[in-house]
Amino acid sequence: MRRGLLLIDRGSHEDDVRHELQRICDKVKQKGGYHMTNYCFLEVIPPYIEEGIVKCLSSEIDELTIVPYFLYPGRKVKMAVNAATKFQSSSNTKISISRPMNMHKSLIALVDEKIQKILGANKPDVQKKSVDVLVIGHGSKDPEARTALKYVADGLGGTYRNVSYCFLEIEEPNIKQGIEACRKNNPECLVVVPYFLHRGAHVKRDIYEDLNPALAAANIKQVFLSEHLGTDEKMVDLVLERAMEVEK
Repeated sequence: MRRGLLLIDRGSHEDDVRHELQRICDKVKQKGGYHMTNYCFLEVIPPYIEEGIVKCLSSEIDELTIVPYFLYPGRKVKMAVNAATKFQSSSNTKISISRPMNMHKSLIALVDEKIQKILGANKPDVQKKSVDVLVIGHGSKDPEARTALKYVADGLGGTYRNVSYCFLEIEEPNIKQGIEACRKNNPECLVVVPYFLHRGAHVKRDIYEDLNPALAAANIKQVFLSEHLGTDEKMVDLVLERAMEVEK
């Protein structure tokens, strides 16, 4: 049985995003025993979904698993699924579409890992239980997106002193409001986590436009910014788990 897997990502002009997606695909192919793996984009830049699926189907595979590579089950995911579903009726290849990358305990563990990594690198003079955490998500008009981010924040709640979340855009609390709420708790140490899959424009530039002035006004003693989620092995395993759910 020759199996293929296709990641559908939102899309970005940043080369780092492509490099990270390719690394995820390479690891998934190796660990999952796929004949081929690839990625495509919902919007912004090609290859778009149609081109991505056609390329996969031309690889003489028997089954294709499509994984919406999104952290939130919002409108973008529904658009990706609808676009992919259209191909099943015109292909002899079995096409399965998985759930997105949300509401899974490995995401909580991964965020915790990112927090511990930045604390380990800076060695602040505070215990883990005394650390406050602010998770920054993208924001969406779909209420399920807030639920997905809250799931991660709640999952970390018993590990740190305070864990809260805010959004880069669309929703509130925004970053300024999120930092202000943290300040009112008088944190000894605050770790800010960019809850994004890739090192794209949001992680490189956009969050800083609001984060830097908010931190300057808050005057919190110690603030550290963790890495984004990236190409961690936990993300690879989550892609494989989502794929296996529908392949079975």
